[in-house]
Amino acid sequence: MDYRRYRVNPRSKGPLLGYLIDALDLCGCRVIHASPPDEAPFRVTFDAPDGERMGIIAYAFYANQEVTKNRPDDEHRFQVKYGSKDGERHVLWQDPDEPYTTLFVGINPERGFFVAADPVLHNPTRFFISIEFKDENVQKLLEDGWLAWERASRSKGLDQPVEVLIGATPGQFLRYVRFERAAKGLSTGHRALLADKFGMLPQAHPDRGAGTETHTLASELDLDQNEILDLIQSAPRLKMAVRGWVAEVHLERLLRGLPEVSACERIEEDGQPDLRVRIGAGPPLTIECKNVLRRSRSDGTARVDFQRTRASKSDPCSRFYRPTDFEILAACLHPCTEQWQFRFIPTRRLDAHKHCAGRLSNRVVLDDRWTSDPLE
Repeated sequence: MDYRRYRVNPRSKGPLLGYLIDALDLCGCRVIHASPPDEAPFRVTFDAPDGERMGIIAYAFYANQEVTKNRPDDEHRFQVKYGSKDGERHVLWQDPDEPYTTLFVGINPERGFFVAADPVLHNPTRFFISIEFKDENVQKLLEDGWLAWERASRSKGLDQPVEVLIGATPGQFLRYVRFERAAKGLSTGHRALLADKFGMLPQAHPDRGAGTETHTLASELDLDQNEILDLIQSAPRLKMAVRGWVAEVHLERLLRGLPEVSACERIEEDGQPDLRVRIGAGPPLTIECKNVLRRSRSDGTARVDFQRTRASKSDPCSRFYRPTDFEILAACLHPCTEQWQFRFIPTRRLDAHKHCAGRLSNRVVLDDRWTSDPLE
């Protein structure tokens, strides 16, 4: 398997591998093979209780609550590091054939929990970085066994993407592996929604097979079988961002149903807006479709996941959109409402970024500037 391996101290890192193996055993899995404890990331192959052969590639680190100067006393963290601090960007390997699921986790063997970040959002990553979370998150996940929450960024200056962390106890580990497999490449809002759905699975059956979960997701999409198959065939990256694509389909369906819309097409090109529409004989207008985040503000106002997850090395501001990138922003409310509803705003009415000239702010909320009527 073609992924970068790092030499690690087996006495230091061995307990992390032991935790993963013990968690799988607790979930009723039979471990077939495990990589040696002096080699990271850890690779484990196993049979699930339903007989499915599965595997994980685990970038695993210790999570702790060590007191750190100038940091809150209630803060936990896991530090992402293998080897020396070289300043390079390290790839978190993803299996193109998908028998193996990549995990990016902090483990606390003593207190018996793990906290996982999105391996796609963090790919590539630098060594060393720190993933922080609060003691209240730990207390809640230990009480409930499964918890998803938004992580507040520590970064100064440019805003970083909102991130959803998953925390769980060892008995939920197989559930988490199946979640990460299904969540690969999802937007932040839908990653949070999917985590909530997985957390609602009955505790008596924490390790249901993928078939049950897949059926639940398919029902949420509100498309018939032929439409789903057509989407999979026509969109190679559908599996990487299933709900994002389905949001575009529902938006296209909404716009095509308006008699004033004379043309509507999806733009199948990376780096381009999602749809192109024409009102009567007017000029073509481009629309970018974004999901809202799962968690609203304290006043109930929805927030939009409005930035690219990666910036170029030479230009950190490239993460943020330009006002000329598209004419209209459409926000899909599904992560909050679980309904395929949309709100719209002209790009020219969005706020400018405070630090990046010529870019739009990523702090977007659905205030009174938005409308549910796309023609307006």
